[in-house]
Amino acid sequence: MRRSGTWVRVLLLGGLLSALAAVPGAALAQGIGTSDEDLAIEAVSVEIRNPSADEEINKRVRDQVRTALSVFPLERFSRASVDLAMARVRRTAGVAQAKYRVSGGSQGGVVVDVAVELSTTAVAAAPAGVAINGWADFPVLYEGLGRYSRVKLEYLGMYYGNRDAWYGRPDLMLDGNPLVAGRPAGPGYDDWVEGFVQAGAYGITPLGGNHYLYGGLSAIASGSAGDELFTDDTRSHLALEDAYVGVVGGETSAAGNRFAYTLVAGRKRFSLGEGMLLVNTSGNGSERGALQSNPRWASDRLLHAAFRYNNFKAEVFRVDPDELPLVDSRTVVDGFNVEVRPVAGLEVAYSHLQVPRSSFGYFDTSGVAKSRAGLRVHDLRARWQPNAAGRPGPFVSAELARQTHSRFAMRAVAGTVEAGWAFSDLAWKPVVSYRLARFSGDDAGTARFERWDPLFSGGNGEQWVQGINHFKVVQDSNVVAHRVQARLRPSARLELVPQLWVFRADSTLNLGGNPALSFLPGKDLGTELNLTAKVFVSRRTFIQAHVAATLPGDAVQTALGGEADTWWSTMVFVRYAF
Repeated sequence: MRRSGTWVRVLLLGGLLSALAAVPGAALAQGIGTSDEDLAIEAVSVEIRNPSADEEINKRVRDQVRTALSVFPLERFSRASVDLAMARVRRTAGVAQAKYRVSGGSQGGVVVDVAVELSTTAVAAAPAGVAINGWADFPVLYEGLGRYSRVKLEYLGMYYGNRDAWYGRPDLMLDGNPLVAGRPAGPGYDDWVEGFVQAGAYGITPLGGNHYLYGGLSAIASGSAGDELFTDDTRSHLALEDAYVGVVGGETSAAGNRFAYTLVAGRKRFSLGEGMLLVNTSGNGSERGALQSNPRWASDRLLHAAFRYNNFKAEVFRVDPDELPLVDSRTVVDGFNVEVRPVAGLEVAYSHLQVPRSSFGYFDTSGVAKSRAGLRVHDLRARWQPNAAGRPGPFVSAELARQTHSRFAMRAVAGTVEAGWAFSDLAWKPVVSYRLARFSGDDAGTARFERWDPLFSGGNGEQWVQGINHFKVVQDSNVVAHRVQARLRPSARLELVPQLWVFRADSTLNLGGNPALSFLPGKDLGTELNLTAKVFVSRRTFIQAHVAATLPGDAVQTALGGEADTWWSTMVFVRYAF
């Protein structure tokens, strides 16, 4: 490394020592570590540990608990949100105690299991937390009379290395890129370290009846040192992350029908479906550092209202992403989303988005920029998994979306289908799947604009990051991607995820993509092989590593003058959180 930030090195070393010092044991049964944040919820179960002899009482309590919890399949898991919801669950009439456990699902998501004990007396639980019992109750600050507050502390330290980044041609691949400063990674081996610390507080308090006020406030300090993909400058940054307030509530009728609602405003994380359109609503890297660990997710401003009645959910939202100042497009996205489970094992959803404001522009062969403002998106999603999470059997998911524009002729399409089988009854519990995804490119032979706008897609390498290295070259636009993936569980603490990717361009006209690849001589973009390993050390400590090799296709080789090398990358990070 040519430069280094001492504090970043200290953060990384501290995280590694935390992981090594964590002793595997009973804590493992409490969850799958802190890697579960924002993963899809595959299933939610409610178990009564001491059920009543009257099954009607048990049913009523389960319905009330599910209403208070307001956590359902298809949604994204947030530990802070579930912790606050559990405070509502513990205030449910007839409930003496309630705890939850998070475990890994067969499709890469999580399963939330809630266990409750019925009350045998009318005596409420004694208040607890740091304010009552001292530091033994940390990170809970206070819990009692329906009020709950806790501290969030999270640390991540990462080491990242590349050999022949940008296929060894950063001179062409990064020409004109505004994020470049100093010397970016390129030919040979380059590495860097980065990390972040997030600290904050979250709380909930009753407003009366079954209505609660909740909120969160946090900040993130991040930094990077070494030869990163765009720069070798050492950077550090401290900024507000979460800052939101909301109201949540609900009722369970005598017939067992559940109604729940959530209203929230402020700086907060938001994602739609599996993240093909909205998930990365905050920028990382550049002056903020921590490019690969991606710590920031909260939008600059989020307005969100969600309503659920039994298996039907409707929500409306406005998202103003917190983009990097250097490339801020000032995009605002409005939308609504409906989701329904018509039968067990089948989920169907529809979303409509529109962009009322943006300075981002599309380019075609006319050379005249077309504004993103006025973009309209229709998105239909479905998932079928007939067997319960953790049980062997098939699963199929599909998503189809179409983009038009109110100010000019546009018709862009994106579609994906994934099919697989969970062999949960075999050793290593393999889950094997194949996914085909297409994001349209522009056709120079038509007057319409047809290049797909990925908006704020992304997530992780098992969501909509199309290949660990390749995604940095060709994102979710003008690409046809084939993915074969397996999930393997050699032990309860270890998960392996190998992937094989084959990438092709949808169109040889690639204006709006990497400038070096604006006019492709063919459609073969390349292949990638990668392997990700996840170690669930304890409920608080999680380690992840990967190795990836990306081979340039014929089209990329030719566009780069026949001098494109295989791009290798390696990474390991440690995350520790309360």
